[in-house]
Amino acid sequence: MKFFQAIYTIYSALLFISLMLVLGLFIVIPMMITEKGDRISFFIIRAWAGTWSFLTGIRYEIQGLEFIDRKQPYIYIFNHRSFIDAPVIPMAIPQELRALGKKELSKIPFFGWVVGKFAIWVDRTSSESRKESLGKLITTLSKGKSVVVAPEGTRNDTSETLLPFHKGAFRLAIETKIPILPMAVIGADRIMRRGSLLLRPGKVRIYFSQAIHPPIASDSAVLEFTDQCRNRLEAMVLAHEED
Repeated sequence: MKFFQAIYTIYSALLFISLMLVLGLFIVIPMMITEKGDRISFFIIRAWAGTWSFLTGIRYEIQGLEFIDRKQPYIYIFNHRSFIDAPVIPMAIPQELRALGKKELSKIPFFGWVVGKFAIWVDRTSSESRKESLGKLITTLSKGKSVVVAPEGTRNDTSETLLPFHKGAFRLAIETKIPILPMAVIGADRIMRRGSLLLRPGKVRIYFSQAIHPPIASDSAVLEFTDQCRNRLEAMVLAHEED
């Protein structure tokens, strides 16, 4: 069984790289010409992710799109359990957006350059880097664009539903008055299991809930709002994992 999984994984990786090399420049060029090129770039990104998913037998089921006002910027949060979450985000979210990503990914040749046009890199070990990324997120939101953040800070390889949340996204929501929109990703960790680099085909289910509007700033607002959002996302994951 693992032999066939290994063959499938190699095929999936080579296909991913091939599509990236073919489409990478077409993704970046519209943004280099004009900031309004986002729409074209994201169309191509979704074509990349969709083609790769179709040819590898990975399917998506998305529910709750009615909760998204496409003219409204959001801070999306999601449960991060698999590297396969990367193509899930552009396939699921029907908006142009920016994602907060680990700085280590920026060092991957070509991939880091392409994705870097849509990612805000952060070194979580550096307070200066975190502060700089926060400023970039504020700038993005002020332009009416949404951002997506994994508040656990890293991939959850434990048996816990969620890791403890970092508070940055929720402090940002309170400061900018931009709502948090939780997104539960179910099944990605079955396609790439914890502790393994092997892939398998399957279905990823994505659920959105109603946006959570931030409270008025106070001494306890950030902590209480973080807990509120974490409880909502945890409840969503637990409810849909049982489906």
